[in-house]
Amino acid sequence: MADFNAMKQSSKEVVDNEKLQKMIAERAYCKAEKRGFVGGHEREDWLDAESEIKNQYFYWFQDVE
Repeated sequence: MADFNAMKQSSKEVVDNEKLQKMIAERAYCKAEKRGFVGGHEREDWLDAESEIKNQYFYWFQDVE
C-alpha cells in the first residue's frame, strides 16, 4: 500500500497508464462478480469502473494549495 503523504507530495506525477488500466480492470471485475458474472454488461462495467477510478485519481491528485 502506498504512503498517502508521499502520494500527495507527488501530485504533479503522471499516472502510469498500465497501473491505471489494471485498477480499472480490477474494479470492473468486482462489478461483474457482484452481479454474479451475468453476461452482457462487460462494456458498462468497464466504463463505470473507468469513471470511478479516474474520478478517484482526480480527487487524490488535485492541488489543494
